Amino acid sequence: MKISKEEILKIAALAKLSLNEEQLASMEADMNKILAFVEKINELPLEGIEPLEYVNEDTNVLRNDQVAYTVSQYDALKNAALKDTDYIKVPKVLG
Repeated sequence: MKISKEEILKIAALAKLSLNEEQLASMEADMNKILAFVEKINELPLEGIEPLEYVNEDTNVLRNDQVAYTVSQYDALKNAALKDTDYIKVPKVLG
């Protein structure tokens, strides 16, 4: 299966991309390589083989939460460049 330039232009328009002729030719070659690879996979005898869900059988090893030394509100405010009575002030990020 081959992909045409018209199909690539349609995909590019859906993705709001503008491609020049060089980029269009490169994209066509890349997409045709991908499709050839998928066709190669389709040639394999995969009947009866279950899809892979996980690469390995490892499970997450989680540690218990432990209370550790924390900075008090007083110490945190003491070192803050800008502060209010109980809070650290930060510059406005969103307008």
